[in-house]
Amino acid sequence: MSRKRPPHTNDRRPERGESRPFQKPLERRGANKTSEQRDPREAQKPREPREQREPREASGRSERAPFRGPRGPARTSQPKLPADIALIWGYHAVREALRSERRKVLRVVATEAAAEKLSGEIAKKGLQAEIVPTEQIALRLPADAVHQGVLIEARHLPDLDIEDLPENAFVLVLDQVTDPHNVGAILRTAAAFGLDAIVTTERHSPALTGVLAKTASGGLEHVPMVTVTNLARALESLGRRGFQRVGLDSEGPRSLEEEVLSRPLALVVGAEGKGLRRLSRENCDVLARIDMPGPIKSLNVSNACAVALTITRMKLGT
Repeated sequence: MSRKRPPHTNDRRPERGESRPFQKPLERRGANKTSEQRDPREAQKPREPREQREPREASGRSERAPFRGPRGPARTSQPKLPADIALIWGYHAVREALRSERRKVLRVVATEAAAEKLSGEIAKKGLQAEIVPTEQIALRLPADAVHQGVLIEARHLPDLDIEDLPENAFVLVLDQVTDPHNVGAILRTAAAFGLDAIVTTERHSPALTGVLAKTASGGLEHVPMVTVTNLARALESLGRRGFQRVGLDSEGPRSLEEEVLSRPLALVVGAEGKGLRRLSRENCDVLARIDMPGPIKSLNVSNACAVALTITRMKLGT
């Protein structure tokens, strides 16, 4: 017995390639429900009418160009300076370099305002400033350099030999303190306390120029630097000359205030986090700590130096 077909607008089966006549789709399940009864997952975002859509290019990308932000002056590559030439920037660092008798300044590049403020120091050096826009100075420096409108090219300062330290000297010894901001801050503090020298290593120490000179705010011109290849041997040399070698150590058996200090004196400071190395500790006569009364017991290395120099100066009476 043949099964009857349901009624159709066209009872004939369409041939291959022939489209079916339009049929009204069956009502979607749940379409007769109210919005409160309807499953939220069944809700669909209404499509935007075609005439309101933003026109697109044939490639499918929007015609609107992407925002690239403001364009500043392009940084051009500058010729590499000779090894014996240092760049120094910042008002105070440049002013002290111009005033220093030990520093040979070769070139001054400044804005008109900065050149006017430093006109006396520039004239005493027998130089004439090159007046340029502030943007041109910035192109020669790191992106975050605060140059204050002035830059100089100068010879490096001559190093002091460790054997040439005064017999009654008070020096600071840095054991692989590598951050230029910290060393610059230490130099500034050392200049304020009138230290005779800072001893540091050739390796694992920052260049005595640029960021360090800017942070030191002129202290680099007033505190001689002693650069050594081997710090342990340098401490041995200081010991033979009668220097009391005091190492700052957070685990020291006594506080710096309790120690009996005398000149000549070498205060030895280790890198932040690492502290003094083993050979540096072994070549110190005393290991002392800085006692802090507050809840935080550790200090940044430059701040620790400032506290240690304050205590030491009070104990030495000078």
